Amino acid sequence: MGYHAGERRVQERAGEVQTAEHAGRSIKSQIPEVAARFLTERRMVVIGAADTEGRVWCTALAGPPGFLSADGPTSVRVAARPHPHDPLADALSTPTPVGMIAVDQERRRRMRINGRAAPVGDGLCVRVDQVYANCPKYIQRRTIGDAAPAQEAGATTRGSSLTVRQRRLVAAADTFFLATRDTSGDCDASHRGGSPGFVRVHSGDRLSWPDYRGNSMYMSLGNLDEVPRAGLLFLDWAEGTLLRLSGTASVDWSAGRAAEFPGARRVLDFTVTEVAETPAALPLRWGPPESSPANPDAARPA
Repeated sequence: MGYHAGERRVQERAGEVQTAEHAGRSIKSQIPEVAARFLTERRMVVIGAADTEGRVWCTALAGPPGFLSADGPTSVRVAARPHPHDPLADALSTPTPVGMIAVDQERRRRMRINGRAAPVGDGLCVRVDQVYANCPKYIQRRTIGDAAPAQEAGATTRGSSLTVRQRRLVAAADTFFLATRDTSGDCDASHRGGSPGFVRVHSGDRLSWPDYRGNSMYMSLGNLDEVPRAGLLFLDWAEGTLLRLSGTASVDWSAGRAAEFPGARRVLDFTVTEVAETPAALPLRWGPPESSPANPDAARPA
């Protein structure tokens, strides 16, 4: 379960090779019993993959507890598929590499699974390559409220840049999800959190966010070192809306740039090339957040 070349380059540049080696021991190729129980309790999973044109996207699927389940030690069943107008609907209708992350917002826990997804009936079967948990840092505590009344998701709108309303949603976000891939096509999905305003919107097609201290694996940054394409997912937690962005990302390692963001080790810059928004895409509704105690104050001047 070794790291690929891009991950190792980033670990070396960050000076965290030994920490990364230690953290890497937590990566398993089979699903532990505790992880299987964790999956069964979840009502949402985030999935990252590349579409048929090679663009990377990040989206979310939801269902009642049990819609995610371990099908033996090396595969996960997902009793849901993307909406037909989801950017990953076509890609997930055939076997394809995926990265998944399941988050327990209320208890600030998360688990990541990377592998190969194949359609099975109305759902997916994911053959596991990597499974591991991450620390609770930067996860805002949220409680799921009553499910929304049964309704169809709104029409998906597409564009090449963010609208004014979408820019406000991103600028106010305390959480988003990031999908990346490496040169072999393997994908990863990860969580990013901070105080509202930690994602800075420079224009309709340019964003930046800080990279805080994490687990030293650098799977997302290692993938970007090899393939600069990325997908971002922002949720309107109160309405179930999914705002998905696809584009390219780069890492700025300069100390001056990091100083612009309190708590940052480095900064990621993202150029938007595609936008897809679906109102009420998820049936889940969350209450207001309780901020993570690990969050730096994004509003504090550098």
